[in-house]
Amino acid sequence: MHFSKTYSQLLLTLPPELRDNAIQYRQLKKLINQLVQELSSLGLSPTVLQELLEQQNHASLTAKVEEIRIGAIPDGDEHHQQQHATVIYEFTGTSAHLEPRLRLSVKHPTNTEKAVSGHTTTPDTILEALQLHSTALENSTAFVNISYSFTNTHDLIIPLRSDTAFFQLLTTALASLSAHLNTVHGSFTSTLQSLAHTVSATARPASSSTPRSFSTYSMTVNNAATLRPSSASRKSDLYSWREIFQMYLEGEIFESVGERNRGERSIEETETRMKRFEERTREKRSNLKMSRSKDALDIFIQMNFFILDLKRFQFANAEATRKILKKHTKRTALPLPSYLLSLWNGPLPESLPPAELALLPQPPVSLPRLLVQAIGEILLPVVPHVDDYSCLICTSLAFKPIRLGCGHLFCVRCLVKLQKLGKANCPICRAPTVLKADRTNVDYALLNFMADWFPLESRAKLSANEREAAKEELEELGLTGQGCRVM
Repeated sequence: MHFSKTYSQLLLTLPPELRDNAIQYRQLKKLINQLVQELSSLGLSPTVLQELLEQQNHASLTAKVEEIRIGAIPDGDEHHQQQHATVIYEFTGTSAHLEPRLRLSVKHPTNTEKAVSGHTTTPDTILEALQLHSTALENSTAFVNISYSFTNTHDLIIPLRSDTAFFQLLTTALASLSAHLNTVHGSFTSTLQSLAHTVSATARPASSSTPRSFSTYSMTVNNAATLRPSSASRKSDLYSWREIFQMYLEGEIFESVGERNRGERSIEETETRMKRFEERTREKRSNLKMSRSKDALDIFIQMNFFILDLKRFQFANAEATRKILKKHTKRTALPLPSYLLSLWNGPLPESLPPAELALLPQPPVSLPRLLVQAIGEILLPVVPHVDDYSCLICTSLAFKPIRLGCGHLFCVRCLVKLQKLGKANCPICRAPTVLKADRTNVDYALLNFMADWFPLESRAKLSANEREAAKEELEELGLTGQGCRVM
């Protein structure tokens, strides 16, 4: 199947706001065909033009021109000897309106007195060779500009009207596309922030509306072990959202974070993982207690599918631009200057000189990746994750955290074990801060935070600590698993 048809079918699967801003591949293809006819009418068929442009030195190009003109120049005419010619494909105008043209220059040792200012006679240079291939050039003299200089160089400038229309359509489409994608980025971020507020309201801590068992300034408490998290509960989808976001992170839908295959995933792999995530969240949707949570989940799923559509759209437009530029070069034999194919970092500025114009609409950081990063920065942190508040020794929640003088954090049970073993150095930085720690090292602010956001984990860790402490006391008394015996 031809790319033009495949491209059209792919656009039909995308949202209208994306489809309406896509590269107009078929119209650009028609302009290329018109350009080929325009060049052929000038006697510059792709074969001839390619041979002229491929010449690397003046002597070989002159030989090619002389070969074309053989038979049309009388023998012994010294006026046409030792000509040096160049053929240049160049661009003028602004970044908003490129004007491609051909400059055919011929330098020969004629008498400078013959190059009179205002002289309009057609020069007997490459133009004669072109006339041998097509008489249409004589009908297009109104579009041919011939300039003279006092260095015996004749410049034949041929504006390429179809090529101008081609680049005008392409640059306009790319500028419109860039502006639209900037709008999409802003709109997506705004919607994401609104969604974050909704999730924050439906995933509030269970103890947010109940009296606290302790406060940030509970430094007067004699023993931190007597502090207990509140067991009161309220209507909240905290744990449901935490589970959903955890599945989202573990799914690595759009990007792999592994060392072996790190980077953005292919469209096919992304689509497979997105459908799998949707199926899993459909199962968890029934666990949501609040209707606002269900609506927010639907919006979250839709936003991720939009990123998938945007990923398809970006790939399709980049491929369409690459193929149309390749077709332009192949059909016309006109080489694209290297500066037109340079990558551009970020969106196009308002005024960009032609020498810096970027025609490849694929910046180093793609918009889908930016939107995925926005989800990770704006939405996911709304619900704290337990792994971010774990003890570095036991790897479970660091409830009743002790912050050492060096700044590192451990749960109270792990610190007590270190002190009983007489280990004075911090396990992380080896600073001698373990034996110096006491109840004043309890991080009460973080203690309150954990009790609010991780009530189940806090109670489980508290129960585990109490069992372990009771077991240690029995071992110190010599009661190790034998039970009580009456002698």
